[in-house]
Amino acid sequence: MSRARFSSSGSQAGYTLAELLISTAIMITVTGAIFSLLNPAQGSAQAQPEVADLQQRIRVGQDVLFKELVMAGAGTYQGNVTGSLIKYFAPILPRRVGDTNADPTQGAASFTTDKVTLSYIPNSYSQTTIAHGMPPNSVEMKVNAQTNCPKKDPLCGFDDGMKVIIFDTVTGNYDTFIVTKTQSDAMHLQHRGQNLNYNYDTGAQITQVVSNTYWLNRTTNQLMQYDGGSTDTPIVDNVVDLQFDYFGDPNPPKEPKPSLGVANCLYDAAGTPQLGTLATTDGSLAALTAQDLSDGPYCGTGDNQFDADLLRIRKVRVTLRMQAANPALRGTNTTLFMKPGSAPGGTRYIQDYTVTFDVSSRNLNLTR
Repeated sequence: MSRARFSSSGSQAGYTLAELLISTAIMITVTGAIFSLLNPAQGSAQAQPEVADLQQRIRVGQDVLFKELVMAGAGTYQGNVTGSLIKYFAPILPRRVGDTNADPTQGAASFTTDKVTLSYIPNSYSQTTIAHGMPPNSVEMKVNAQTNCPKKDPLCGFDDGMKVIIFDTVTGNYDTFIVTKTQSDAMHLQHRGQNLNYNYDTGAQITQVVSNTYWLNRTTNQLMQYDGGSTDTPIVDNVVDLQFDYFGDPNPPKEPKPSLGVANCLYDAAGTPQLGTLATTDGSLAALTAQDLSDGPYCGTGDNQFDADLLRIRKVRVTLRMQAANPALRGTNTTLFMKPGSAPGGTRYIQDYTVTFDVSSRNLNLTR
């Protein structure tokens, strides 16, 4: 049997070790360059959805506050008592008002920069007056019949669970509470506290009301809405700063004005105004400082007492600051970031957004 033989005399070509090392180095360099080009695009792809979300959140926060501030002070529009609420009491308060964690009513503690309580009368037919006096310990009242109400609804929409307000037209006193029961022309009412703050006389106005506090929860970084009872509702997440600044009529408020011989927070018994004129600092308006809005004289009584200068408010300036939700997209600079993160910069770097806007409520400027 013959066997095939293979010649090994020919040389076999190959790469030397040096050539392999050089080619490997070139490949690593090229690959690194490719990845360096891809990395910014990857960072941008990660950051852009966060930017869009941040812009949307700041738009929602601005929209909510703007609409509520525009409505602040809207008053009753039927019966003998009509017009903006600022003719009777302060519809804008720089503090939290309600059953839970309410802020003090007097002194420097009654003024906060990141809370505001806004009150207004919605588009409602539920507007009337009380037929008999209502002392502070009242839980039931009779009201006057309203005109043009349906026969089966003589109270024009007053119903269980409705939030209502009763206010005096001269003293600055008011109270809000929840209707617990309605019965023909009588309503069983439950106030948010043990008693009302004032002894309301026959003819005091009672109407449906919207009254909410907007405030910043600095622990959870959320813009909150408080209903005055037991519920705080988050509106927007990742809010890191909120500030309200107030501007008002430099001339002293003219209403509420009592009859001669009767004094209130704006006038003495002789009818002399108790507030002076302020210097203008913002066009035709005066900046209202924390001291202006917390040093008295005070209107109203009890839990709803307020500084008389709050009746000057004609414009509110809102500053709202938000951050990226992902800490990896926030830098370490404490100036650009209120709550810094770990972003090294470049396309993965999303700076805090701040928006400032002014709101001049039409309801507060009707008397100018």
